[in-house]
Amino acid sequence: MALHKGYKQLVDEANARIRTLSIAEAQAKLNEPGVLFVDVRDARELDAEGMIPGAYSAPRGMLEFWVDPDSPYARKPLIEARELVLYCAMSWRSALATATLQEMGMDNVMHVDGGFAAWKQAGAPVAPRPQRKG
Repeated sequence: MALHKGYKQLVDEANARIRTLSIAEAQAKLNEPGVLFVDVRDARELDAEGMIPGAYSAPRGMLEFWVDPDSPYARKPLIEARELVLYCAMSWRSALATATLQEMGMDNVMHVDGGFAAWKQAGAPVAPRPQRKG
C-alpha cells in the first residue's frame, strides 16, 4: 500500500506552521508562571528516561480530549495554563500534537526542537517520573 503522505511530510508540514522553541528558549521558560511543559510520551518512556522537572504527562493519544473543556476527560492544568510547551522523544509527536492543538483553536502552544533527547544532550535538568499516589 502506498501512502499519500508519510510521517516525514506530516511532521514537516506541522513544523512549517507551529512555534518551535530551541533548547535554550525552552529552558528559559521552565520556571515561568503559567507555563506548563507537557510530555506527550508514553508511560514506559517516562519510567525509563525521566522527564523535564515539573512537566505534566499527557499521552499523545489522550491530549485532544484532555485539553478540551467540553470533554469528559478534560484536565484542569492543561486548560488553565497560559502557555503549553509540548515535547516528546525526538520532536515528531510533539510537532504533530502542537499542530493539532492549534487546529483546535489554541494559540498558546509550542514545542521543543529535538525533544527530550536534545534536552538531555544539552545537560538540561531531568527528573524521575513522579509516582502515582494511591
